[in-house]
Amino acid sequence: DAGVHSKSWYAATCDRKMAEDALYRSNKDGSFLIRKSSGQDSRQPYTLVVFYNRRVYNIPIRFIESTRQYALGREKSGEERFDSVAEIVENHQRTSLVLIDSQNNTKDSTKLKHIVRVS
Repeated sequence: DAGVHSKSWYAATCDRKMAEDALYRSNKDGSFLIRKSSGQDSRQPYTLVVFYNRRVYNIPIRFIESTRQYALGREKSGEERFDSVAEIVENHQRTSLVLIDSQNNTKDSTKLKHIVRVS
């Protein structure tokens, strides 16, 4: 278990649209939640959804079978790996998370500051 089910930032029954709507309503940079990934792929079980600069970012959380760890986004060399999804959240509450906008080819960064609950 990724250690998500008891967490206030985990939106268990939330789909992508509900998550994005909730974050747009919050309208605060650094608002975030974690939802199940749409694809139900065991290698990418969750998605970190972050609001920043009037945009919502959906960042896949990958499960790395060989090490039983989690990582954000696409696989890259030297990436940070975590033993649980909760560790990813705790880490990025302290250190900035890089947000890559592939459409506009821009990079931003923010910390995870505000937990958004989906009603």
